[in-house]
Amino acid sequence: MKLQGKAKRYYIWSIGCQMNDADSTKAADALEQMGFERVSRPQDADVLLLNTCVVRQSAEDKVRGHLASLKSVKRRRPDAFLAVMGCFVDDVPSLQKTYPYVDVFLRPSDVEGFIEAVKARFDREAEFVKPPPPAPVAAYVPIIYGCDHFCTYCIVRLRRGRERSRPIDEIVAEVRDLVRRGAREVTLLGQNVDTYGRDLPGQPDLADLLEAVHPIEGLWRIRFLTSHPADMSQRIIEAVARLPKVCEHIEIPVQSGDDKVLKRMARGYTVAQYKDLVRRIRETIPGVSIATDVIVGFPGETEEQFMNTYRLLEEIRFDVVHVAAYSPRPGTAAYRLPDDVPPEEKKRRLKMIEELQERIAGEINSRLAGKRVEILVEGRRKGRWYGRTRTNKLVFFEHPANWLGRLVTVEITWAGPWSLRGEEPIPAATY
Repeated sequence: MKLQGKAKRYYIWSIGCQMNDADSTKAADALEQMGFERVSRPQDADVLLLNTCVVRQSAEDKVRGHLASLKSVKRRRPDAFLAVMGCFVDDVPSLQKTYPYVDVFLRPSDVEGFIEAVKARFDREAEFVKPPPPAPVAAYVPIIYGCDHFCTYCIVRLRRGRERSRPIDEIVAEVRDLVRRGAREVTLLGQNVDTYGRDLPGQPDLADLLEAVHPIEGLWRIRFLTSHPADMSQRIIEAVARLPKVCEHIEIPVQSGDDKVLKRMARGYTVAQYKDLVRRIRETIPGVSIATDVIVGFPGETEEQFMNTYRLLEEIRFDVVHVAAYSPRPGTAAYRLPDDVPPEEKKRRLKMIEELQERIAGEINSRLAGKRVEILVEGRRKGRWYGRTRTNKLVFFEHPANWLGRLVTVEITWAGPWSLRGEEPIPAATY
């Protein structure tokens, strides 16, 4: 089918992890190069992409709801091309039977398959006709797909498959291209970045990749996520401390502060080992911030086991805690366990963690009040510029000048648990 006499339009809806964000951005960039224009309403689009997540039931419900809402769009516009990609895609024949109005189902991160399907649908008009659009100031770069761990609660391993690392030269080339298009920070992404390179010739690791990306001219900051406590080596920690562009921020999920729960989760470490890792990170990287993930209400979690998690968070004092109530996922090992923590109890435990972390984060951030901090300005939101510190603190400030993509220092005038406010921006030295 050819679209003649009118602009080609696309719509992307994305939910879930940063990997999905990276895939959606890559798909959007390719569509822009093919001459498509982005629209905010699905009924206005010629190409629609839903990039999906099913890590928890709430995410899956949103996917199913949005997908059902597009049935009427396809009924009114049968020539519109609808693609569904991501972790929602599993049993394709069953999905095709349930959603016959979907044109193609694609596995997670199959952006190339999506673009090829668009090209086939729209014939030769879908060749790249425009230069790539500007890159975001802070861009995501996938470095490894899949996961070789078998955490009993996690569906990601089942949907994304075994680990597949990208070669270092391919990643470096992508980062160079992003910087040429305006990016000043990259976050290297993977379900587990600490196992990067084990499947590549010579087995380079994340430290080698950081060394390779670091010299790129015009790149000012490097981040990475997510790490796994069983795989984060001292060599990686020392690379973060040694390389000036690598930010002092580590995201390393603990999931539980109880050894028996960790064993049922098949996480592969003990609480003592996790605490030792945090100690080594803090001793090696001065001023580092650490974020973590926690699941409450895992099958069999007693009140005392939950309190072990609570006390661990009190002791370590993370900068950020992402907490979620356990959600049974079909096909996982934990799905066979009784979901025996009542929903009301899960909510109570979740609220306790949230309230604890709000207090701790507020106390940590309050130490920045009155100090000048460096931020990379990523954009404007509700009339205010925003960016993040090297330790991943979100900072807002107001100023009439254009600060987009600039490295500045601001004086912190207010500090809350989730964000900071600053003033008097001053250009900072760049690399």
